[in-house]
Amino acid sequence: MNGLLVVDKPAGMTSHDVVAIVRRATGERSIGHLGTLDPMATGVLPLLMGKYTRLAQFFGSSEKCYEGRIRFGYATDTFDAEGTPTSPSKPLLMSLEQIRKLTEQFHGEIDQVPPIYSAKKIQGVPAHKLARAGMDVPVKSARITIHGFQLRSLQGEEVDFFIHVSAGGYVRSVAHELGQLVGCGAHLSMLRRTRAGAFTLVHSIRIDELKSFSTPEIEARLPHPRTLLPEMPSVTVDEQTAGKLRNGMQVNVPDFSPALLLKIFTGPTDLLAIGRRIAGTLVQPIVVMG
Repeated sequence: MNGLLVVDKPAGMTSHDVVAIVRRATGERSIGHLGTLDPMATGVLPLLMGKYTRLAQFFGSSEKCYEGRIRFGYATDTFDAEGTPTSPSKPLLMSLEQIRKLTEQFHGEIDQVPPIYSAKKIQGVPAHKLARAGMDVPVKSARITIHGFQLRSLQGEEVDFFIHVSAGGYVRSVAHELGQLVGCGAHLSMLRRTRAGAFTLVHSIRIDELKSFSTPEIEARLPHPRTLLPEMPSVTVDEQTAGKLRNGMQVNVPDFSPALLLKIFTGPTDLLAIGRRIAGTLVQPIVVMG
C-alpha cells in the first residue's frame, strides 16, 4: 500500500505501536511516521507507507498545532505527568491573566532546551535512552518558532491551552519553562495534536477503525496524492518523458509556477517523482518512486 495515512493516536500507545498495528492491518512492511508522539499524547500521527516513505525528507519542516493542559504545582523530570516530581509541591498563586502575561515570552522565535527524555538524537542515540541509563544528557538549545500560544481557562491548578509551533518544538518544554516563570513548577498533563503540516483530525482514522476496515476501505481514507506537499505544484508527463525520469535524466515538463520543487505525475493519482527546477521548465528528478 502506497500513500500517506493519518492516524488518530490514542493515549498509552507509542508511535512505534501504531506503526506495528498499521503493518498488520495493511500488510505493508515499509512504514515510517513523520514525527513521534509521546505515549501520553493523542491525535494526528501521519504515516508514510510503501514507496511514499521516500518522501519523508520533504516533510521535515511541518508546523504542528496542539491542544492540552498544564498542571501547576510541581515539575517532573520528563516535563509531563508520566515523570517523577523534581520539586516540592507549591500552590499556584497567580490568576489566569497574570499567567497569560507571562506567556508573551513564548511567541515568535525563541531558544528552547528540549527535555532530556525525548527522541532527540545525541551522537545518534535518542536522549531518552541515555537518560534512562543514568548517563549525562548534554542537550543543546534549538531555535524554534511559536506562532501562537493561548491559555483558554484555568480550573484549580490546571490551565487549558492551544499552541501552534514550528517543527522541532517541544510543548513539554513550554509547560516546564512556564512553571519556572510562575514560580511553583509545572508539567504537561494532557496533549492532543490537532494538526501536523496540512493534515488535521478530519483526515485521521482511529485505531478501532483501522483494525476493522478492509484494505479498500483503508485506501479510500488516504489523502489524494496531489494534496500532499501542497507547497509543490503538480505536473503530468507523458510516458516517454516518464521513462527518461525513471532513468534519472533531466527533462522538460509542462510549465509550472516558479517553484524550486515539483511533483511529477503520470496520471491523476500516479506520483512518479519529485523534481528540482534546473532552468525554466527543465527539471532533474531527485526522488523517483518507480
